[in-house]
Amino acid sequence: MNATPTLEMLDPATLTVDINVRKDAALTADFVASIKEHGVMEPVIAHRKDDDTVHVLMGQRRTRAAVEAERPFIPVLIIDSPEEAERIVTQVVENIQRAELTEADEADAYHQLSLIGVPAAAIAKKTGRTKDKVENALKAKASTTGTKALESGYTLDMALVMTEFEGDQDAIEELESVIRDEPQYFDHIAQKLRDDRESKAQLSALIEELVAQGKAVVEDAGHYADEENLYVSAAKRPDGEPATDEDANAYVISTNYRGEHSAQPVISDWKELGFSPKYERYNGGTQAQKGPMTDEQKAERKTLIANNKAMESATKVRREFVKALLARKQAPKGWQYFTVHAITHHSETASGYDGKVAAEMVGAKVEETNRWGWNPLRDHVAKTEARPEFSLIALVCAGYEKTIAKDSWRSPSQTHRDYLNQLVTWGYTPSEVESIIIDGQKPAEDDAAA
Repeated sequence: MNATPTLEMLDPATLTVDINVRKDAALTADFVASIKEHGVMEPVIAHRKDDDTVHVLMGQRRTRAAVEAERPFIPVLIIDSPEEAERIVTQVVENIQRAELTEADEADAYHQLSLIGVPAAAIAKKTGRTKDKVENALKAKASTTGTKALESGYTLDMALVMTEFEGDQDAIEELESVIRDEPQYFDHIAQKLRDDRESKAQLSALIEELVAQGKAVVEDAGHYADEENLYVSAAKRPDGEPATDEDANAYVISTNYRGEHSAQPVISDWKELGFSPKYERYNGGTQAQKGPMTDEQKAERKTLIANNKAMESATKVRREFVKALLARKQAPKGWQYFTVHAITHHSETASGYDGKVAAEMVGAKVEETNRWGWNPLRDHVAKTEARPEFSLIALVCAGYEKTIAKDSWRSPSQTHRDYLNQLVTWGYTPSEVESIIIDGQKPAEDDAAA
């Protein structure tokens, strides 16, 4: 009967690295530096012989790097016999190949193999899985959030997304809520959370920069005498000259309909400092805004900003869907009519497409350049005659994409409806804001934001 493997912390210099060190065991400076800083994270596999010498069976490269990095101890999994290493690998592989294995079980199995020193490429080869799938599973298992997600029965793809938000409990709870109630929107919500995180990071960086300059940040400002804070552009100095940015002692941070942050210079306590407004409010029967926005107008503007940000997130999800669609072996059903209809009914799709977007959709290699007239799709087509239908579909889809703006939901068009409906036919799940375009219902205009 085989003894249970035991984990020991041993001096790597005392271990015997047999002559069967793998051919690619050359140690790089970066690898040694990593071992020196972080140590050996995954145990090496070894067998203790009768003379008490410990022979490394798997993990020779890590052992040699640890010696060179002068690490005092590394984790070593001591197994019963040299044959035991192969037995462990064989047993795990057999478990992986069981048809009823869940993704969580499969990820656990990959993790077991990685712990005994089997690299991802070798795991993929032994199990018949793709290297990407193995690496993704190991990445999910390396995260507490990812492991919990797999144990909860979520798919590997969902678990991987959730690892992106490790430590962000609000985001994780929102994703879990979507999985429970509206799983079809998972990709859209995940992208929205990514974009929101990036937006918050940009906002925080902007605020930090202003504070470092000794500037105050105030909530709002205006152009007239009844405002507590006055925009520099609407202020005069005590001598009657127009105020400049140098007079600003505070900033208002605003977010436009694209979700972009900007800082506007203002003068706080302008009356006490001797400044005055440039303009008097005109009340002559116009529709000009008087005073601050009403709660209703604020709510409308909030909806406008939220929908535009959602549309921006949806664009990323949509393009990834097309890219995945065109990575398949067969072109999607009905592609012939889709492309000819686009060219004959929406000619701008063929004449104004973005070559970079199209090339990325078809999976072509894109190398940035300043060359005049650069079009990576054209370069791709010039290099190969393979799968021309895929390039044509990408061209048309990129043409449609160029016509869709962040606020296209405000004025739904037949052009965008045709495109989105075709993607839905091919399996795409539209976001709620894209559904506004598909349904063709024009929302009420927002006077405050128009």
